[in-house]
Amino acid sequence: MSLSPARTWNLPAVDGVLTSEQVADTAASIAAMQEPSGAVPWTPGEKTDVWNHVEGAMAMLVGGQVEAAERAYDWCARTQRSDGSWPMEIVVGEIKDASGETNMSAYLAVGVWHHWLLRQDRAFVNRMWPVVRKALDFVVGLQLPFGGIAWSQEWDERGPAKVNEQALLAGSSSIYQALRAGVALAELVGDPQLDWELAGGRLGHALRRHRDQFLDKSEFSMDWYYPVLGGAVRGTAAVELLEGKWDEFVVDGLGIRCVNNRPWVTGAETCELVMSLDAIGDHERALEQFVAMQHLREDDGRYWTGWVWPDQVNWPHEHTTYTAAAVVLAADELSRTTPGSGIMRGDTLAAHFDEIALECGCPDRSADRVSSHS
Repeated sequence: MSLSPARTWNLPAVDGVLTSEQVADTAASIAAMQEPSGAVPWTPGEKTDVWNHVEGAMAMLVGGQVEAAERAYDWCARTQRSDGSWPMEIVVGEIKDASGETNMSAYLAVGVWHHWLLRQDRAFVNRMWPVVRKALDFVVGLQLPFGGIAWSQEWDERGPAKVNEQALLAGSSSIYQALRAGVALAELVGDPQLDWELAGGRLGHALRRHRDQFLDKSEFSMDWYYPVLGGAVRGTAAVELLEGKWDEFVVDGLGIRCVNNRPWVTGAETCELVMSLDAIGDHERALEQFVAMQHLREDDGRYWTGWVWPDQVNWPHEHTTYTAAAVVLAADELSRTTPGSGIMRGDTLAAHFDEIALECGCPDRSADRVSSHS
């Protein structure tokens, strides 16, 4: 496999928290759990889904595991289905849940754009562009009338089947970021995708003004911070959103709860909050939370998924690639080290979409951009 062009970058380090060598160890721990096929499972022998798989590829690339990252992207190209989706759950090559999840399918665009920022490898982009295009066409084809994206489509022996016509707030927020990455790629390859831009405008409006129309998953911390992490909510609105449930989810010195009614903090969610805080300029609290979750680190660079503090135990009893990946990406965002370090702030993505309100009774804001919220 050719690794040209031979573009290099410094590995991230967060002063007083993680050295670049420790970040490299964590990236290597992800590569060590990668399957021969290129799949990046949650943990060895467990499921692979394309969202967490791509996040693992991004982190491996940042941490210098270039060959492993590119094998992961090759896996995406090989396993994509005719409708542009991937199975929701694959265990060591066997499909356990054939449903196509929109958020998972969309995230490849973020990974491919991130790869371009680091490697500037046009041949790679040209190879992956048809895969990204098919994936995002699948996603925008499942947009609901209020602007959110239906969360999944079932599959049966004949192929795509029933659409689950409800939208997840966290998933749709991540799709907003993916559409901006997809449009950036479209501009790079000279293949404009107006449908994606229109879908992004409607989705952005829904995420800013109609969060009550998404499925109520408010007990999960992801529903709290993801509108900020995905980039649709910025400025004062973002500050107010994060302040609103801070005490509900943040546990001093440990990180954040995954679920608001359980005494369980998780590393991946904490790192995603870190990147959300960093995106709105709250660097002090971003660093504070990054420090807080380091109790989940092992000396070899692996990370436990979470910690149940009344019992003083790590639970589940596993080290996960997605937790390690979130740490590496958060370290890069905080330190602003690699050319891809603005991927969560949105610095390097396509411009925010014109906000479009349809069938909701809101005033016409089609000329507005999210920059007015920034």
